[in-house]
Amino acid sequence: MSTVQESDQVVQRRANLDELKKLGVDPYPHRFEVGATIEAIVAEHGARSAEELEALARRSPGEGGAQARTRTAGRILAIRSFGKASFLVISDGRARVQVYIKQDALSERDFTISKLLDFGDWIGVEGRLFRTRTNELTIWASTLEFLAKCLLPLPEKWHGLQDVEIRYRQRYLDLVVNPDSRRVFEVRSRVITATREFLIARGFLEVETPMMQPIAGGALARPFVTHHNALDMRLYMRVAPELYLKRLTVGGIEKVFEINRNFRNEGISTQHNPEFTMLEFYWAYADYNDVMTLTEEMLPFVAQKAVGTGELTFGDHAISFKPPFRRLSLREGARAAASKRLGVEIAPEALRSRDAVAALASKLGIEVAPGTGAGQIAAEIFDKLCEADLIQPTFVYDFPTEVSPLSKQKPDDPDTVERFELYIGGFEVANAFSELNDPAEQRRRFEDQLKRRAGGDEEAHAMDEDYIRALEFGMPPAGGAGVGIDRLVMLLTNSPSIRDVILFPLMRPK
Repeated sequence: MSTVQESDQVVQRRANLDELKKLGVDPYPHRFEVGATIEAIVAEHGARSAEELEALARRSPGEGGAQARTRTAGRILAIRSFGKASFLVISDGRARVQVYIKQDALSERDFTISKLLDFGDWIGVEGRLFRTRTNELTIWASTLEFLAKCLLPLPEKWHGLQDVEIRYRQRYLDLVVNPDSRRVFEVRSRVITATREFLIARGFLEVETPMMQPIAGGALARPFVTHHNALDMRLYMRVAPELYLKRLTVGGIEKVFEINRNFRNEGISTQHNPEFTMLEFYWAYADYNDVMTLTEEMLPFVAQKAVGTGELTFGDHAISFKPPFRRLSLREGARAAASKRLGVEIAPEALRSRDAVAALASKLGIEVAPGTGAGQIAAEIFDKLCEADLIQPTFVYDFPTEVSPLSKQKPDDPDTVERFELYIGGFEVANAFSELNDPAEQRRRFEDQLKRRAGGDEEAHAMDEDYIRALEFGMPPAGGAGVGIDRLVMLLTNSPSIRDVILFPLMRPK
């Protein structure tokens, strides 16, 4: 559509608005009494024949039961005019129904209003249901009320548009004309509801923790920085709620969770948005094996509630949420993938020696930053060689201590922590571990992170003295997990980008 044509449409729409005002019509009324939504009308009457609708029309209101007379409202998505009659299609975002406008069935005022309607306007109608000669379920309007003017033209051929950025920048338009988009966000809502249902039924307490924090803790991530004027103090938008939730286990809340917004000052990709939603839960007296079992019970439950099945299609892959999920140790996964890539058998101990694993990374073409330890190099090899191939749900477990500053070490292996990440569809969906509750060891880990920060690592964890103090009051053994809600919704809706499942994703200004 050219700019001139679009401008002409806007001029005409404003002219129609002025004519409505001249009629004494309030173009933006305060309310409208809806008897039934369009979705409900279609659900109740969509299968009725023309004869059945006629029989209902002859029934008096006092007889009870189904009635052919209805009162509803929606946005106009189509207009076909034939002089003294016209057909409209209106939608409530979930379903559509046709409306028949006939001059001798309406008051003069209502019929005049019908001539001033534009594609996209909101209207309320009352009338009886019937079927046209083409068998279309239709409301024969007896009254028409104007509810809101659409002053800008809607895209009429939405599915032909190639610029998906319009869908992200103007989500309101996407929701108007693209039913698939609305279904994605309905699934998202059901995911969150089902997650709450699952955890609350198992005795978990939902809480809220600070989104502005004096120390950005709980994850290795670069934070957003803000400032509180009255207190004259720097604050950070939270990168994770973890350390606050674990303070609550110190306080005696044995099962706790939060469905939270996190903010990380990192790059944007199909899997990353600076603002995103996580579930985090903590379970006293449990370890990462218990959390693993709970997670593989929770995800099939959530999938069934959200989309009615645990058998999914994601891209070119069929994915099953049926437990048990596959289990793969990180170092063994990295070793096997490196052996396959290089065509030689790599010894397991090679991934624990700094010099040996650095040489292995070099052979694989993986760049290693100076000062990086053996554990982080092994984790980077795993990320580069294995991650994209983990399509079916897979628990990758036993991470190097070096990349896990908040996880508890294995009793017989201080270089390894009891941690897992869940991969589905080629990306990480959850991260969990047996929680470190030894204050002296936690302080040592934080000090190691401070050294990395001094070396220029902006994602290294800061020292949190109050969290260590909390641990000194005694935190019971516990397992905890974080589950990416956005990424889970991507899988359940077959959405290739995280921006498809966030209503208003962050976009670069035009």
